[in-house]
Amino acid sequence: MIGRIAGVILHRAMDHVLIDVRGVGYIVHVSQRTAAALPPVGEAAALYTDLLVREDLLQLFGFPTLLEKEWHRLLMTVQGVGAKASMAILGTLGAEGVGRAIALGNAAAIKAAPGVGPKLAQRVVMELKDKAPTVMALGGTLTVDVAQADDVIEPAAPQPARKPVSPAAQSASATADALSALLNLGYGQGEAAAAVAQAAGENEAAATPALIRASLKLLAPKG
Repeated sequence: MIGRIAGVILHRAMDHVLIDVRGVGYIVHVSQRTAAALPPVGEAAALYTDLLVREDLLQLFGFPTLLEKEWHRLLMTVQGVGAKASMAILGTLGAEGVGRAIALGNAAAIKAAPGVGPKLAQRVVMELKDKAPTVMALGGTLTVDVAQADDVIEPAAPQPARKPVSPAAQSASATADALSALLNLGYGQGEAAAAVAQAAGENEAAATPALIRASLKLLAPKG
């Protein structure tokens, strides 16, 4: 299994990238969101990957974080969701957006992805809603950008400059910490995940303490 690709970009397109790894070029399929965030041709890049194996085809799909890769693998377990639909959903919403939509039962958000109809969107929400809290709780450990890990590129290739933590990674980490705090307070996984998802959607740049307070307000009994 190929779990990560690191090398120099030879070619970029809207839905894939060609990466040279010591003389071997790998075509890695990516979402439009990921493609837009990749560096230009000639620069070093790295992606977590998932290998799709069929009788007549091998395809690599790339993701900037393990959180996004995990959502891809979960989306692919839903009947009717193939790799193309999964990448469209992730490209439209991002990993954090997918988590929020599923936790809130927001099928309309899933349906916004190209090629995803209302029935399929509803099936995604119904089948993955119980799994969303677990993935959200892991967000803090799965959101390190692959390009920021030590020794991303092999010594023979140029080393990329270390980038600051992305807002998406910070948001996912805060969401995971807030969810963990609510679970420790005794709230159920489903209600805690829904509250955190709603609070995160309404306060996108909120740090963990603010997110916890906003979530608790949503969970408070309505008098």
